[in-house]
Amino acid sequence: MQKNLYKELLYQKDIQMLENKARGIRATCIKMAHDGKEGHLNGALSCVDLLVGLYYTWLDVTPNDSHRKDRDRFIFSKGHACSSLYAVMADRGFFPKHWISSYAQNDSPLPSHPCIHALPILECSSGSLGHGLGMATGMSYGLRMDGIQARVVVLISDGECNEGSTWEAATFAVANRLDNLLLIVDNNGIQSVGRSDSLMGFTSLEEKYTAFGWTTRMINGNNIIEIVETLKEFPFEKGRPSAIIAKTVAGAGVSFMKNQVLWHYRVPSDEDLKKAMQELSEVPIYTESNA
Repeated sequence: MQKNLYKELLYQKDIQMLENKARGIRATCIKMAHDGKEGHLNGALSCVDLLVGLYYTWLDVTPNDSHRKDRDRFIFSKGHACSSLYAVMADRGFFPKHWISSYAQNDSPLPSHPCIHALPILECSSGSLGHGLGMATGMSYGLRMDGIQARVVVLISDGECNEGSTWEAATFAVANRLDNLLLIVDNNGIQSVGRSDSLMGFTSLEEKYTAFGWTTRMINGNNIIEIVETLKEFPFEKGRPSAIIAKTVAGAGVSFMKNQVLWHYRVPSDEDLKKAMQELSEVPIYTESNA
């Protein structure tokens, strides 16, 4: 019993560390948007906890083995929200933290949409929405044909579920029993110019993917514990692809950004930056003072 209590205390400490890490990543995203004069904070902030859960606890890939054949593949399909991906990858050591200061600038390795030619450590370029699941499905199928035991994970936006190409890939994955494939939908309820429900018909994404033959889980995508525990269950069923429908809050972590359509494109002002930093109570992972 003493041993179990000790393990539980360690687990709680780990979760607290991850939650603190997520606040630091959010602070970094907001500073990147402010300095780079680039928006897309709604989707960047909504998926921070998902990226922290993946990169700090689950994905089998490190900066030292990023081209290993049997590494996990991660596809960040919602490329417009890439400030969160860049911040996490920099913090994990995939590239130098000081690159963060060049975000969205000319000739930067960190453009406003991820580009494999600018940042070769990526698995693919992204941001043209609706293609991420197709690329991940192709990778998953190819790995199986080559006999490589590796997992493929793709994070898409709920807006990408407007695209027919997403559902074509979903059908292919089921037909080919790709149980090495994990889809995570960042279901934050907001798209570029409106709310997903009014644009998509007030339907359940969990029911849709289940109807297509996927094994699905619905979670709170801003709750680190739920994310970590659900990832542990993958694959959810042998012989079927797995989907996590992560219910998130657009602009999560900052009160005046939460669930506001305007923060899809809006760039934070000096005052917005100051207010957000005060709320988050975390220092961005890279500033001139901590370089």
